[in-house]
Amino acid sequence: MADDDVTHDAQSQLRRLEDRVNRLIAYSQRLKEENVALRVQQQTLAAQRASLIDKHEMARSRVEAMINRLKSMERGA
Repeated sequence: MADDDVTHDAQSQLRRLEDRVNRLIAYSQRLKEENVALRVQQQTLAAQRASLIDKHEMARSRVEAMINRLKSMERGA
């Protein structure tokens, strides 16, 4: 009878361990998927940032050109 209790206890511990391992595997998989999604998001945001920087530089150039034209018009008037 004692052997049956030990065997039953060992099986119970093994099931709990197996359950924990399965939960860790599932958690690891979720983290991998989240990591992939975050990397894609990071790439998208980096591309958007680069685009905004380009637009900002173009706008700055246009404003500077307008200011220079206005200054030259003032001098000419």
